Amino acid sequence: MANNNSTLGSLIRIVRQRKGWTLREMSAVVGIPLSTLAKVETDKLSLTYDKLQQFTARLGLTMAEFLAEGETAAGVAEAAPVMGRRSLTTTGNSVHIKTPNYDYEYLCADLRQKRMVPIITRIHTRDIAEFGEAVRHKGEEFVFVLEGTIEVHLQFYTPVVLKAGEGIYLDSSMGHAYVCKDCDTALVLGVCSSEDADLAGELISLAEEEAKHAAEPA
Repeated sequence: MANNNSTLGSLIRIVRQRKGWTLREMSAVVGIPLSTLAKVETDKLSLTYDKLQQFTARLGLTMAEFLAEGETAAGVAEAAPVMGRRSLTTTGNSVHIKTPNYDYEYLCADLRQKRMVPIITRIHTRDIAEFGEAVRHKGEEFVFVLEGTIEVHLQFYTPVVLKAGEGIYLDSSMGHAYVCKDCDTALVLGVCSSEDADLAGELISLAEEEAKHAAEPA
């Protein structure tokens, strides 16, 4: 049977996930630009031998040890251990980010490599014309209205109105936007999921970029 962990990108992903790093964190350690590292991990780009030597050296690995990571991961996968992970939504265990449209609270922040990302979101925007560019990211999401009423705008569908106690499940790669409907603000619980173990980091990075752009002078 072919080893699915044999590509350079998969080996890098294995090492990164084993250390609990985001791509940004690994980029800072190995000295390779984030954009380059992201393309290498998805097998859209390769590294020169010199860059690969730099990569392994800064990780404290020999080339042989790095190449052996794929075989080690395959053995671990076959064992399928019970991880027994858990995280509580207690005070201080969340990340808060304010953007022009939403106030995000990313829950269970202490747990790395989540395949599901729970988020409490306060929605402020009341007019889709003021929302700006629709949100898109990998994976799927479920949103449940806790307070108020929202209008959901989707790339391929007509808008739908949801009140407290109602929800929607959708493909997150489709452009989507949530705005308040006949209320000043609304509160929703969202759960995003993806095969990408660093989904939480990517979502937070997207929100941080949005907040940064909003703060820049026009």
